[in-house]
Amino acid sequence: MFWWEGQGPAGFRVAFTDTSAGNLALHVGDDPAEVRRRRSLLEQRMDVQPESLRFMEQVHSADVALVHGLPAAGEVPVADALLSPDGSAPLAVMVADCLPVVFAGMGPDGAVSAAAHAGRRGLLDGILTHAVTALRDAGATGIQAWIGPAVCGKCYEVPEEMLGQAAHLPGASSRTSWGTRALDLPAAARNQLLSQDVSVQIVPGCTMEEPRLFSHRRDAPTGRFAGLIWQPR
Repeated sequence: MFWWEGQGPAGFRVAFTDTSAGNLALHVGDDPAEVRRRRSLLEQRMDVQPESLRFMEQVHSADVALVHGLPAAGEVPVADALLSPDGSAPLAVMVADCLPVVFAGMGPDGAVSAAAHAGRRGLLDGILTHAVTALRDAGATGIQAWIGPAVCGKCYEVPEEMLGQAAHLPGASSRTSWGTRALDLPAAARNQLLSQDVSVQIVPGCTMEEPRLFSHRRDAPTGRFAGLIWQPR
């Protein structure tokens, strides 16, 4: 079910699912009942309260939504980052080539967590910077970030115009393994976060190269896997 699982501060768990957990998105034409069943199994594996895992409607924005405790019925914020000011809400970000980034830090009253969806557009518009600002506004210090599997700099071919748009992002420029222009989003995200004094761990795995990870560029239409941060019961 998990591609990778690790430990964060204050008892946080961090994980990224793989295809064995199935598609976790409701917007890709899958059977909604089956998606909800998979989400329920994932919550059991995480050891969190049923229907407590918080998702968002991701729109490639730079918007951060605050979440508290259990969601109200049908509550799904339209945003590309979620912030749990007290760390109590299990958070999920769904991807299939974009960067899933999860965060943890310590505030004056305990833990703070966040999850962000950083595609090319979101990274350019500052979604990760906004997420870090929101964490610090909530009092978080010693922020740690985990960048999950995404399309790598040797596979993410782009036209010259897109490469030029990312010229201000250190580490973004790359070449594919076949010699064409490319973007290295994980490297750009890492450099952006390090410049904000955030500790960063990149979890290995290229979505284009790994059949155990969903990839929209490789297999569209396809499902979505999730980046997760939570505190077990």
